[in-house]
Amino acid sequence: MIRYANLEDFAQLKEYDKHISESELRNSIRAGRVLVMYQGDSFTGWLRFGLFWDNIPFMNMLYILAGHRKKGNGTELVAFWEKEMAKENYSQVLTSTQSNEQAQFFYRKIGYTDCGVLLLPKEPLEIFLIKQLK
Repeated sequence: MIRYANLEDFAQLKEYDKHISESELRNSIRAGRVLVMYQGDSFTGWLRFGLFWDNIPFMNMLYILAGHRKKGNGTELVAFWEKEMAKENYSQVLTSTQSNEQAQFFYRKIGYTDCGVLLLPKEPLEIFLIKQLK
């Protein structure tokens, strides 16, 4: 099951999502910008997004818990998000990943294409990827 997170999910999410402050996580949940995935009662993962340039959905975080990877859960969660963004009349979505991470291959496999890079001091190259929605 995939659904939008609510504040009852906050404790579960903050346990795993260390890339965002607690206050921003609460704000993201309230704004309807966090999806959670469960298999039965088992928390499987989450997707958190924002808006790049205030008008293009940007996937900030996709995380599938260790025991649930390589089973199509990430693909399912991203597809759900893309459908939700299409319902909101967005024509494209973005994400990024560092060049030393395997995620770039996953995103390309599910239809994302490279569209730019960012090089920050003392960081690996950040690859930006885009997907056109139907």
